[in-house]
Amino acid sequence: QVQLEESGGGSVQAGGSLRLACASSHAIGQGYCMAWFRQTPGKEYEGIVSVEGNGYTRYADSLGGRFTVSRRNARPILELQMDMLQPEDTAKYYCAAGIDRGGGCWLLDHQYIYWGQGTQVTVSS
Repeated sequence: QVQLEESGGGSVQAGGSLRLACASSHAIGQGYCMAWFRQTPGKEYEGIVSVEGNGYTRYADSLGGRFTVSRRNARPILELQMDMLQPEDTAKYYCAAGIDRGGGCWLLDHQYIYWGQGTQVTVSS
C-alpha cells in the first residue's frame, strides 16, 4: 500500500510563493501517473498538473503558467513550485498517484488510487 504525504503548505500574501513536496512510502515507477489536485470545501477536486513516467506534463489552463511541477526518483518524489499566488489559490492541495494504463495521465481524480492527506495553502489579499 503506497502512502503519500504532502508538506510545504502554509499562509502567504498574494504574490508570494510556496513549494509543496510529496513523499512516498514506496518507490513509484514510470508506470504510474502522478498529479497534484486541490480542493476547497464543498467542491470537487480540481486537477492542477499531471506527470507521466516519462516526464510529460499536463497543466490546468487556468494556472497561467504560475505553477511548476517536478517529478523525481528520490524523496520527495513530487514537488510543486507555486509562484504569484492569488487568494483564489486557497485550497487544500493533494498529491496523488495512479497506474498509467497507456492512455496518458489526465487531470481526472478517478484515475488516481493513492492520495495523501493534503496540505493547506491559504493566500491572503
